[in-house]
Amino acid sequence: MTIQLILLIPVLVMVLLLFVKNGKGVNWVSFIGSLIQLGWIIHVGVEVMIAQAQGKTGFIYEERYQFLQSLQSSFHFGIDGLSYVLLLLTAAVVVAGVLMSWNENRLSKEFHFLLWLLSFGAYGFFLSQDSFVMFLFLEVAVLPKYLLISNWGSGNRAKAANKLALMLMLGSGFILVGLLGLYFSTPGPQRSFDLAILAQQAFSPELQGLYFPFLFIGFGIFTALFPFHTWVPDGHSSAPTAGSMFLAGISMKMGGYGCFKVAIYLLPEGAKHYAPWIVGISAIGILYGALVTLRQKDLKYMNAYSSISHCGFVLLGLGSLNATASTGAVLQLISHGLMTALFFGVIGMVYSRTHTREIAAMSGLQKKIPFIITLLYIAGLCSLGLPGLSGFAAEMTIFNGTWAAGYKWATIVAASSIVVTAVYILRAVTKIAMGPASTDEHFTDASWQEKLGALVLIFFILALGISPNLWVKLVQVDIVNLLGRMN
Repeated sequence: MTIQLILLIPVLVMVLLLFVKNGKGVNWVSFIGSLIQLGWIIHVGVEVMIAQAQGKTGFIYEERYQFLQSLQSSFHFGIDGLSYVLLLLTAAVVVAGVLMSWNENRLSKEFHFLLWLLSFGAYGFFLSQDSFVMFLFLEVAVLPKYLLISNWGSGNRAKAANKLALMLMLGSGFILVGLLGLYFSTPGPQRSFDLAILAQQAFSPELQGLYFPFLFIGFGIFTALFPFHTWVPDGHSSAPTAGSMFLAGISMKMGGYGCFKVAIYLLPEGAKHYAPWIVGISAIGILYGALVTLRQKDLKYMNAYSSISHCGFVLLGLGSLNATASTGAVLQLISHGLMTALFFGVIGMVYSRTHTREIAAMSGLQKKIPFIITLLYIAGLCSLGLPGLSGFAAEMTIFNGTWAAGYKWATIVAASSIVVTAVYILRAVTKIAMGPASTDEHFTDASWQEKLGALVLIFFILALGISPNLWVKLVQVDIVNLLGRMN
């Protein structure tokens, strides 16, 4: 029932939204539902930590239901430390996204329904232990992204939505080829999509070398793998505020999780063969994303290109095939999800008041909207890796692991991007916050909804930054077990 509730709450909220008229009632149904979900997942987290303290490893909760028996696929769900932290991230971003969408008046019921459908796909994806069911939940989350951008987006939203859909469909195609390849390469009686059963199969190194790129690149496209990242800037910049928060804070994390949980776990020999390529491409993507961000004049494009660089750290850590670097990669998934959701939320607040995202057009806003600009400081400092915030803990763990794995040149290249990040973050924040006011117009500061949504994200950013060991303990055993197949 524990796992069922995590999936049932979004469904119940979506059903309730169908019977509520557009207006404030939609906001309250969505908000209360998100609080219940976050509260339940925190309760589950306490149980997970208690079980781990008692020495229990693997799945703390596990449920299985029959599905497509002819294909040996089932609704096999499980919660371990690794999947739990991503469920918690999803719940936190949902609360913040709902609160920062409080003033979305156009088709608000449909808007919130799509947000919840996207979150439902994410919850199901992180819970699934069957690769085919994981794929189905991944696809469930794609449609809302397209509709949110094409209907509530800005700028050239049709082009951005189509580009996002085509690129993610390409990634899905790669994933499906990889999954079917493994399925039909397994002897008939043993065929299954279940991850635990697939992991027991003795796939030859040649077969692993053939199908690993399909799975890793497929999931990698969802997490901005260079050079398949081109959908990210247009998608983020055109999406509505909550759409950007969900897209960067939740959806891109599904790709990183899939790279680790499916590609690397099922095909360890393939992972070892391609590891130098993964590390090399990731290092290039990190530096490329930072340098391109340096040239951006639009706040949303700046954060979007910055996401390419930050997600490169995730792939760098995973490609190192090192327990320390992989732990850092998971911490980076969480950190980037929280930080970029906060950043996009702040950009939305600034835009709703100034009606511009151009950095050069804004100045002296610290005096006019002090709370919002303080949030901008926090998001920016987290992005550049200030100690005490989540970005520092994640990136330093990756650097330590990558260096220990022997990829010293990649560590140096990745670390150099921090300097570039500091330049564009400090330059943009200083320009927007300080100096003479760019306009005499009076702006209202953050509403209580915006403040509460931001504070939820900041709480978890500080929790990860100040006490990273708590998060490491949650995921470390599961990461070591997943990487244990390398031997």
